[in-house]
Amino acid sequence: MSLVPPGFRVAATYRRAWLVKDLTAGVVLTTLLVPQGMAYAELAGLPPITGLYTSIMCLLGYALVGPSRILVLGPDSSLGPMIAATVLPLVAADGDPQRAVVLASLLAVMVAAIMLVAGVAKLGFIAELISKPTMIGYLNGLALTILIGQLPKLLGFSVDADGLIEEVADFGRGLADGAVVPAAAAVGLGGIALVLALQRWLPKVPAVLVMVVLAIAVSSIAGLGDHGVSLIGTLPQGFPPLSIPTVPWADVLPLAAGALAIAVVSLADTISTSTAFAERTGQEVRGNAEMIGIGTANLAAGLFQGFPVSTSASRTAVAERAGARTQLTGVTGAVLIVILIVALPGLFRNLPQPALAAVVITASLSLADIPGTVRLWKQRRVEFSLSLVAFAGVALLGVLPGIGIAVGLSILNVFRRAWRPYQTTLGLVDDMRGYHDVRSYPTARLLPGLVIFRFDAPLFFANAKTFRDEVVAISRAEPAPEWIVVAAEPITDVDTTAADVLFELDHLLDERGQSLVFAGLKDPVRRKIDGYGLTEKIEPRHLFPTVGSAVAEFRARRHAEWAPAPTAVPGDRSAMTPGPGG
Repeated sequence: MSLVPPGFRVAATYRRAWLVKDLTAGVVLTTLLVPQGMAYAELAGLPPITGLYTSIMCLLGYALVGPSRILVLGPDSSLGPMIAATVLPLVAADGDPQRAVVLASLLAVMVAAIMLVAGVAKLGFIAELISKPTMIGYLNGLALTILIGQLPKLLGFSVDADGLIEEVADFGRGLADGAVVPAAAAVGLGGIALVLALQRWLPKVPAVLVMVVLAIAVSSIAGLGDHGVSLIGTLPQGFPPLSIPTVPWADVLPLAAGALAIAVVSLADTISTSTAFAERTGQEVRGNAEMIGIGTANLAAGLFQGFPVSTSASRTAVAERAGARTQLTGVTGAVLIVILIVALPGLFRNLPQPALAAVVITASLSLADIPGTVRLWKQRRVEFSLSLVAFAGVALLGVLPGIGIAVGLSILNVFRRAWRPYQTTLGLVDDMRGYHDVRSYPTARLLPGLVIFRFDAPLFFANAKTFRDEVVAISRAEPAPEWIVVAAEPITDVDTTAADVLFELDHLLDERGQSLVFAGLKDPVRRKIDGYGLTEKIEPRHLFPTVGSAVAEFRARRHAEWAPAPTAVPGDRSAMTPGPGG
């Protein structure tokens, strides 16, 4: 593996023809980075300026180390609520914003540490801990949480509530008490309508930028600040110094838990986004290298008063459509933001807060995947249920417990599939080679005295009893089979617990005058059962390279002939053993 950072390798092979496209894309990208950066900072419960600090440093960090030439990292709507849920409970009672910044910066450093260690240890597979159905449910719940949380700000008032239900109740009370500021509501609702309309009918127009510019113009002309509308105000001038965030030890454990959850979501989001864009550009997705890139971006942000970041599909799409070729696009955006906060800190002083709420709400709408949820309902009810539970976990318990539930459900679903795998018996189908599932082919012919049993999973401690019970049930059928042939190709592993169960099962069948036969064992599995001493117990003569050879041996010994094809399979036990989706 090369020790030269990807950014230097790109610079060494940079083509002059890319320069104008990268610079132009950087200018276009900045028009989205600035308003979204400030909006997502407020979503995380932090001052708007920290969103700009974060955007600058993460773009520079990823440009140096990130493996993708086109991905754009930055503050993200899916991370904002997670950051707020981690940081705000630790902030002092008076809501000290500087303490919140320090906590968020340390959170970014912790996310960086997790990412860098995991990347070096080649743990990129943790991005697969969240299945798509549970991720859909999580993001749907997150979209609803963001939407409800931003509605008061959109209408010009605030609520002090903890949890979605309390926020809905307090929002309703605010409406009933007449807390809505008409001018704020006009700006916020008008901003949402404008962004959605432009995205729908003029997708090439930078909708967020147009809305923000119009909101500033209306605010300046109409003096919205004098009509009860909160404004951003003048941003702090200059750039923060390099600083190591420090907090009391009592805050470290809660921050670490939040950092782990953020790291999982950030990586999953980055891998899915990079995969989508890599397919268009012909690049290869490297999960471990992405972890190092994200870790470096978070570290850079955390050392300069920033907060955790992730990949943004929308900003990456903007950069791609604008012609971006390399990470020079992101560097250009970072430089332009620096110029903005150093030379023009008052540019956004008249930007209404409801306009930022509109930015966040329109972003949250893109998180929700209602068509995907409907598809799960139609195609696989079990996974729809998992998605619904993940949604409820986020909506009712909060974003951090919600991501824990999402990860837990994904792992449990994998475990469930292995614990109760698909299992069936096989038969001979006329005019077809091989042996086939009697569920799919109910007229398959069977061989008297022999049952071919297929178990579609590795044999391990959790499902060994399931395997044993099914084989015992087959052995007790009438008429009792002489051979039970296990079509073992799908069995990719046998652990020690399963080996002990197979010992006992073989002994039980021997006492009944029946034989347990294995056909098609893979070489690595065969070597394992040899090591367990299982081969000697079962006897080598009951181990066959293929199902066909086992059937041929049985027919030669018993002079058995295939039974005529039935019109149905009466008493078929396989119908009583549903697969994972059953």
